[in-house]
Amino acid sequence: MKVRNLLAKGIVLGATVATLTGLVASSVWADDAKGIYDDKCAGCHGPSGKGDGPAGQALTPHPPDFSTSLKGKDDAYLTKIIKEGGEAVKKSPSMPANSDLTDAQVKALIEYIKHM
Repeated sequence: MKVRNLLAKGIVLGATVATLTGLVASSVWADDAKGIYDDKCAGCHGPSGKGDGPAGQALTPHPPDFSTSLKGKDDAYLTKIIKEGGEAVKKSPSMPANSDLTDAQVKALIEYIKHM
């Protein structure tokens, strides 16, 4: 009986550690994603994704508002446009490629953008 209790406590402790580790990782990724967005995207897309960034105002066409332009777009599409640029998905060539981002950074950035 004591062995079962120890085993159960070990499982609960392990699950708790795994959950907390995941929460910390998610928080770090979210912070990293905001930094990436601020550095690479906000200048054109604006601080809240409305397409109203200062550099974006000089572009034709202006960057789109994410609240409408992301409807119906899956993660594969968003990954492609982030990593390869606008021309890769037949959008504005003004949208630059960000091939320097890791897959994890792109995934975090997509989640960040989706929740703006």
